[in-house]
Amino acid sequence: MNGFRKFMMGRYGGDQFGMALIILSIILCVVFLFVPLPYVSLLSWIPLVFAIYRMFSRQIEKRQAENYAWLRKWGAVRTWWWNLKNRVRDSKTHRFYQCPECGRKLRVPKGKGKISITCPECGNKFIKKT
Repeated sequence: MNGFRKFMMGRYGGDQFGMALIILSIILCVVFLFVPLPYVSLLSWIPLVFAIYRMFSRQIEKRQAENYAWLRKWGAVRTWWWNLKNRVRDSKTHRFYQCPECGRKLRVPKGKGKISITCPECGNKFIKKT
């Protein structure tokens, strides 16, 4: 074990982007099991080889920048998905409106008739039917 530890000293190792590449490789491998074209399954090895290259790389700053860019993009996707999931869940009891001034999304209860909605961001008041 100490030999591997010494080998990895000064190398980047694993991170979230590497794990995503490995998961992508596994998904592609399973998908290409059902594609009868020859040599297409070799495409599933590309993300895996890139993930291994990143793990053993000595260019730590570049790998950290790649991981940071991945986390920013993945965080935006996760936030979008989380907001969509919450909006679908709340659609039975609430209506969603956008403030005409600042564009912030506002959630108001359904079935209240015409109400005055005040945006907490900019203080703009507008009337909508719920």
